[in-house]
Amino acid sequence: MPLTKSHDLLDSFEKIPTKIYPSAKDGSKYVAQQIAQLIREKQATNEKCVLGLATGSTPKSLYAELVRLHKEEGLSFKNVTTFNLDEYYPISKEAIQSYHRFMRTQLFDHVDIDQSRCHIPDGTVAKEHMKEHCAAYEQRIKEEGGIDLQILGIGINGHIGFNEPGSSIYTKTRLTTLTNTTRLANAYEFANISQVPRLAVTMGISTILKAKRIILMAWGPSKAPVIQQSVEGDDTEHVPASVLQNHDDVTFVVDEMAAAELTRYKSPWLTGECEWTPKMIKKAVVGMALKLNKPVLSLTNNDYNEYGLSDLLVEKGDAYEINLQVYYMLRDSITGWPGGKPNAVIPAHPERSNPYPKKVILFSPHPDDDIISMGGTFQRLHDQGHEVHVAYQTSGNIAVTDEFVTRFMDFAVGFEDMFGMDATKSKEILQQARGYLQHKKADEVDTPEIRAVKGLIRRCEAAATCRYVGLKEGQWHFQNLPFYETGTIEKKPMGEEDIRITMELLRKIQPQQVYCAGDFADPHGTHIVCFNVVLESLKRIKAAGDAWINDCWLWLYKGAWQEWAMEEIEMAIPMSPEQVMKKRFGIFIHQSQKDMVPFQGSDSREFWQRAEERNAETADLYGKLGLTQYAAMEAFVRWHY
Repeated sequence: MPLTKSHDLLDSFEKIPTKIYPSAKDGSKYVAQQIAQLIREKQATNEKCVLGLATGSTPKSLYAELVRLHKEEGLSFKNVTTFNLDEYYPISKEAIQSYHRFMRTQLFDHVDIDQSRCHIPDGTVAKEHMKEHCAAYEQRIKEEGGIDLQILGIGINGHIGFNEPGSSIYTKTRLTTLTNTTRLANAYEFANISQVPRLAVTMGISTILKAKRIILMAWGPSKAPVIQQSVEGDDTEHVPASVLQNHDDVTFVVDEMAAAELTRYKSPWLTGECEWTPKMIKKAVVGMALKLNKPVLSLTNNDYNEYGLSDLLVEKGDAYEINLQVYYMLRDSITGWPGGKPNAVIPAHPERSNPYPKKVILFSPHPDDDIISMGGTFQRLHDQGHEVHVAYQTSGNIAVTDEFVTRFMDFAVGFEDMFGMDATKSKEILQQARGYLQHKKADEVDTPEIRAVKGLIRRCEAAATCRYVGLKEGQWHFQNLPFYETGTIEKKPMGEEDIRITMELLRKIQPQQVYCAGDFADPHGTHIVCFNVVLESLKRIKAAGDAWINDCWLWLYKGAWQEWAMEEIEMAIPMSPEQVMKKRFGIFIHQSQKDMVPFQGSDSREFWQRAEERNAETADLYGKLGLTQYAAMEAFVRWHY
């Protein structure tokens, strides 16, 4: 069931009905059921069902559920006609990034739909004929009787389809220019930003608003600010999704992370009665202190009243006592002992003192997430005597440039020649690789040999990082989980082999501490799959009754793409300026990821720059709240499984 109520003041700030689900998978199931219900209702009266469909990362889980409904529950698409929102321009229909190919691979090729009734704007039409093509697209929608249900995603700048901020409410299907924000956000699909098309063909806002019913989906923390603007703000063409407030039958379906900025989540005390748990008190007081730019211990009764927290005062008493409670929670989250302080009894410490030393596994989705996201903690765990293992979950081979392949193969051939070895085979492989890469097209997948070389480059960098920290051979493990090994950005779902490999390592080490990436803003989707693999493995081991699992704590880190909110942090590891520099040099070992990285996402900074800025920001926030000011801090949240 969605986390929403219909008969109270919880959603009183929202101008668009919004359903909030725990995860994208849960939300997608709801939307899939709505589509299935509509299709079956139309089938019962022998009518066609006209769907407007979206592309991008948001609807992938929806299409997977529709395919499941077709294969397992007999949902037929024979009466369905579809119209897609948009397409890049210019782009071949067979390009990896084309929405024609996306729709076939995600949905059309797996169900019984008549693909002659699947309409997608054509990115190959000559520019001088584009107006006629767009007019014909509008006419086809009209001839089908209009769209019964339009599915939408939303861009971080509020665009729907490719209707960028400023698009008129009267726009129809047309060729449009993509903003730099959108191109950066979509850069994860391409080798680099220069390859992202600058134009796109899109349905207009007027076309979208003519649909009889609209469902907009949004997943993840990056969408939270624009969801809040669209749902609670004024309707304005500067936030195209907000104009959906003018539609008679529209619903937003979001996960909890995308709902994080809605008033009912961010400031639930403003929507009616609120249960004042310690976590809720911390959230309210920390938010107030940061907004007022005051240390927690300096907040007054008057501050509480003006900030809308008078109910908290009534329930808990004077501001002074509440301030102390929150201050102690913040203070107790800070520790220099991420594995627990040995031979010490500290009841409020984030970690247990015993056992000591602990066995620890750091799960790193890519071969550099360990040092980027928790490099300071990684080094401290080792220095404090714990047995630290690193599990590199994927090869990370798609994030190596073609230039790096030839550079390292040149070295290998030169090395063999220098020492009088037979370099015939190496020269042959190098020649083949050069020939392939010289003529490689943007939509081509690397050969298995080239992918293997790219994976080897990243393994060598990861092993060098572990040695730099002080680990010994046998303490790093390359899992090469199968879900990742497609050669493209598009990954397979989590599979049984991924879980088997992970369970095997967990049972071999039997750790008391596991660190895992909780940074789900990763645009490639690798982090969330890697997290789910670890979580499912731990749950299965627990269900099997392994005794050691009861003493195994799971901690989540972020850092490469985002950071935990202050009220969420349960363990914060301070770093001195020297430790910050040591972490930076550890990141520098990953030379293949410096300067220009393929599929980097919307943040153009290098990973060491992102990590340092986020770590410094966390330390600065603690300082602003009245705690000790450190140079940097890495933050963690404990996950109970």
